[in-house]
Amino acid sequence: MLRYVNQQLFIEQTSCLELAKTYGTPLYVYSKKHIQAAFLNYQHIFNDFNPLVCYAVKANSNLSILQYLASLGAGFDIVSGGELQRVLLAGGDPDKIIFSGVNKSEDEIKLALTAGILCFNVESLSEIDRIQVVAKELNTVAPISFRVNPNVDAKTHPYISTGLKNNKFGIPYPDALATYLYAQKQSHLSIIGIDCHIGSQLLDLTPLNEAADKIFELVIQLKQKGIHLKHIDLGGGIGIPYKKDDPNPNYEDYARHITPFFQKNNGLQLVLEPGRSIIGNSGILLTKVDFIKHNQEKCFIITDAAMNDLLRPALYDSYHDIVPIVIHENLSTVKADIVGPVCESGDCLGKNRTLAVQAGDYLAVKSAGAYAASMASHYNSRLIAPEILIDGDCHTMIKSRDTFEQVIQNEILFLQKVVK
Repeated sequence: MLRYVNQQLFIEQTSCLELAKTYGTPLYVYSKKHIQAAFLNYQHIFNDFNPLVCYAVKANSNLSILQYLASLGAGFDIVSGGELQRVLLAGGDPDKIIFSGVNKSEDEIKLALTAGILCFNVESLSEIDRIQVVAKELNTVAPISFRVNPNVDAKTHPYISTGLKNNKFGIPYPDALATYLYAQKQSHLSIIGIDCHIGSQLLDLTPLNEAADKIFELVIQLKQKGIHLKHIDLGGGIGIPYKKDDPNPNYEDYARHITPFFQKNNGLQLVLEPGRSIIGNSGILLTKVDFIKHNQEKCFIITDAAMNDLLRPALYDSYHDIVPIVIHENLSTVKADIVGPVCESGDCLGKNRTLAVQAGDYLAVKSAGAYAASMASHYNSRLIAPEILIDGDCHTMIKSRDTFEQVIQNEILFLQKVVK
């Protein structure tokens, strides 16, 4: 996807320098071909189990990206009414939508039932009662699945680990059978599945075995109680390498961990909820070097991109590889922190990076397709960057840069000047 041609960085067949000069920076850029390949790999590797690959909308919710994935046959994993409306607007099939999250409001449940989604991933007894009440009010039956927390350590960052007993997500494994039996008694609920998501950014896939063991054991217990499921949802997909020395689990490794369980349980559909592994390495963030600042202790490369454009380094202390768009062979390198203009000491895109750059150059922050634009903010009243989709040597703007008028359009001045 990314390569240098005559010392200049290209994404597919498009010059990153041309993009930066055409659209300005900061700038999110995505590869259409990379998105397609990542999605179709999931479809291909699990083809024997009639997979439903539900893209996790939270990773990147741009309408054009959702529209393109829908055209490939993707389902969608959503966590809010807003995400549901995005998917429907983008042409997503309601019957391929799974609604996750620990607190779905009554209005969101009504919206989802009216749309005809595949199912709700239910996470508490209280949520059972809420969905039952809303479904009864609408005189319909709500399809549900339960997110079961297997208390398995995903060996990932604590903020994105979701399968331990001290996490807020899911039904505790010891309570799962009783919870299913309680739901079975409800008049307007239909149990169709089971869900397990132990965490995001899985680089070590061995925890999947432990989690799958527990989930399939529960499936057998449910069958003995007369509860026959249609699908098993194993949650998020494999992680992606952010650093060069990160493990790089591939789709074949992933399949080897999951396939044996489904071979023993014919008839169950496999549902997956990948997000980062589809969009993460499909995107980059382009930024301009405005200054190089030296002080007694440190050197800083000051860019026009900031933590409001890419929050992950500040939030998770995460690493993103950062490379120059144009390679200067005769320029000396500097070791520096790459920082933005936001008024926070934590506004750092990368620490202690060695680069040969000068003021006016451009940089590409890699692995910025997921949890970058979707987590962007107007902090410091900064404008959110535009998004560009690349298809070979063609580039299309799929989100324009904000204007200041858009930033303040919902604000109301409290003290109005009195005109006599």
